[in-house]
Amino acid sequence: MAVHYRTKGIFLKKTDRGEADQFLTVYTEEFGKMSILGKAIRKAASKLRGGAELFYLSEIEFIQGKNHKTLTDAILIDKFRGIREDLDKLRIAHQIAAVLDKLAVKEEKDEEIWQLLNEVLGKVNDLRFKIYDLRLMYYYFFWSLISLLGYRPQISGCSLQGEKVSCDIIKILKVIFKKDWQILSRLKLEAEHISLLKNTSEWYIIKIHEK
Repeated sequence: MAVHYRTKGIFLKKTDRGEADQFLTVYTEEFGKMSILGKAIRKAASKLRGGAELFYLSEIEFIQGKNHKTLTDAILIDKFRGIREDLDKLRIAHQIAAVLDKLAVKEEKDEEIWQLLNEVLGKVNDLRFKIYDLRLMYYYFFWSLISLLGYRPQISGCSLQGEKVSCDIIKILKVIFKKDWQILSRLKLEAEHISLLKNTSEWYIIKIHEK
C-alpha cells in the first residue's frame, strides 16, 4: 500500500509531459526541492489544478512510486494575488524560482531557505510593503540564498573574494547581509547599479561552480 506524504510547498516550475500530465518543481517545508508528477493535471476537470499553479503556496499530498513521486492532492493556502496581478512582480517571482531551482539541492530539507522563500514572496506580494526598486528583491533573495548554502563571499574593502568590484556594490551587499529592510527599501539605484548587481551575481555563480 502506498504511503501518503503531506507538506506545505510553493510551486516553482511546470514541465509538460504527454497530453495532459506535468512534472511540477515544488519547494517544500519538509522535503526541500522536489519534482512531482501531476497526472492529468492539464485537463480542465482536474481536481489538482486549483492548488497547483505557479507560485501558489499549498498543502500538498504525494505518494512515492518506483520512478517518481505523484501528486494526489493540493489545497491552496495563498495564491499571492499581489504578485499575480502585477507583471513586474511576476517577473521577479520567476527569477526567484529559477535561481532557487538552479542552486537548491534536490530533496534536502532546509528550514531557513523555506523561510527565506516565504519571506521574500510575502514582501513582493504585500501591497503595503514599498521598495524603491523592485529588482532589489531578487538580489536580496539571491545573496541570502547564497549565504544559506554556505557560499557567502568574503568582503574586504571594495573586494569580493579577493576580486576588485564596485564599492557601491559592496555597500549594497552589506545592507542585504544585515537584512536591513528599512535601508534596503529606500535605496535608489541607478541603471548602472542594477547592471553591476546582475554582472556580479552572474560572476559569483560561475565562481561557485568552479569550486
